[in-house]
Amino acid sequence: MTSVLHAQGLGRKYGKRWALRDCTIDIPAGHVVGLVGPNGAGKTTLLKLACGQLEPTAGGITVLGGRPAGGPAQLAKVGFVAQDTPIYAGLTVAEHLELGARLNPRWDASMARERIARLGLALNHRAGKLSGGQRAQLALTVGLAKRPELLILDEPVASLDPLARREFLQHLMEATVEHEFSVVLSSHLVSDLERVCDFLIVLVDSRVRLAGETDQLLATHHRLTGPRRDPDRLPADQRVISQRHTDRQSTYVIRTEAPIHDPAWTVTQLSLEDLVLAYMDERATDERRVPLEVRR
Repeated sequence: MTSVLHAQGLGRKYGKRWALRDCTIDIPAGHVVGLVGPNGAGKTTLLKLACGQLEPTAGGITVLGGRPAGGPAQLAKVGFVAQDTPIYAGLTVAEHLELGARLNPRWDASMARERIARLGLALNHRAGKLSGGQRAQLALTVGLAKRPELLILDEPVASLDPLARREFLQHLMEATVEHEFSVVLSSHLVSDLERVCDFLIVLVDSRVRLAGETDQLLATHHRLTGPRRDPDRLPADQRVISQRHTDRQSTYVIRTEAPIHDPAWTVTQLSLEDLVLAYMDERATDERRVPLEVRR
């Protein structure tokens, strides 16, 4: 199966600063991918490289088996909704749909109008007069009506209130089920990703720290709490991701595929937010700063 996105040693520099470096990932088709990390981690840079808006400084990237933005056929396969919900304030809703039809050879006019009607948006309303949630839904409609094989969304709900975020994500999930396309969704709101994503990529300090299917990642990460113990006394198959210590107690987040039998530990499962924060933790061990192999 062709990967939705494959990157090998991918990097992008702005002047002397690396915005993204040594990025090696392989995303299989059919997933809703959550891309998460702190501000400045390289999320938008990776998405712009995937869309062909930027050229790599190092390494390479293919999207749906081709070079990003490598001709009209390639452009037609990928939809992109930028962080600032790219709409034109002076155009009406209807004019957005007409523009989309002219620019996209696979444009689904009936689907676009059905979505607009279901959202209750008047075709003659100018986009600049819409609420933030309505503008985001209009941008999503344009992205979906393009009928892409891959839809890339860069922080699409960052400025929305909780109700508008929920509605946006609900509509996105309904569309992925109905039309069977892949999604890469960037967000710093892990609770939103937890609702919709089944594949996770964590970027920290411009590098990939973790990538894989969420079920598998959650099954292989655990929190251990017990009497104080130095990390070098843990079994070799327990990779330390983060650690906390008091005078008497140690708490570790570890990655292992083996059962944990040590009775001294209380073992608890992690939420997706726990997992992401463990990899973002500045006080985590240096070992976790080596990019992890993508596991399928």
